[in-house]
Amino acid sequence: MASSVRITNNQNVYGQSLVADGQHIESWRGRAADVVRGWGGSASAVELVRLGVSELLSNVIRHVAERRCYLRIVRIGGEVTVQVFDRSRKLPVIGEAPDWDTETGRGLWMLREMATRFGCEHTFHCDGKIVWFSCDLHGDPR
Repeated sequence: MASSVRITNNQNVYGQSLVADGQHIESWRGRAADVVRGWGGSASAVELVRLGVSELLSNVIRHVAERRCYLRIVRIGGEVTVQVFDRSRKLPVIGEAPDWDTETGRGLWMLREMATRFGCEHTFHCDGKIVWFSCDLHGDPR
C-alpha cells in the first residue's frame, strides 16, 4: 500500500494505484475520507465515500482475477465522484431490488440507491472497466 496521498496540482483529483485486498480496505476508506474532508465534504458525503470505497474494492477482490486497480476521487464543483478502474471487462449486474436472503448482491444496489449518480462502463484505453458513483460534497448524498 502506498503511503502518500496524491492530489494533482489543481487539488481536485486524487488518484492511486493499489492492489485490492481485505487487509487494506479500511486504510483506503480512511484515505478517501481524508481527501473528501480536505475538500470540505459534509459528514454524510464522507460516510458515503467510505462505504462506496469499501464496496467497490470488495467487488474487485471477489470478482476480478487481477486485483491491481486504480482508485480515483474527483471534485467538480460541489460534487465528488469516486471511480475504481480494474482489469475485468465483466460489468456488474444490479437488479431492481436485491435478494435479501442471500449473502451477496446488495452492496452495489445500496450504493446506487444512496448516491446521486452511479455507473459502470468499459474503458477505452485498456482492457477493463470503471465502476463509479457521485454524491453532493456539501450536503446530503442525494
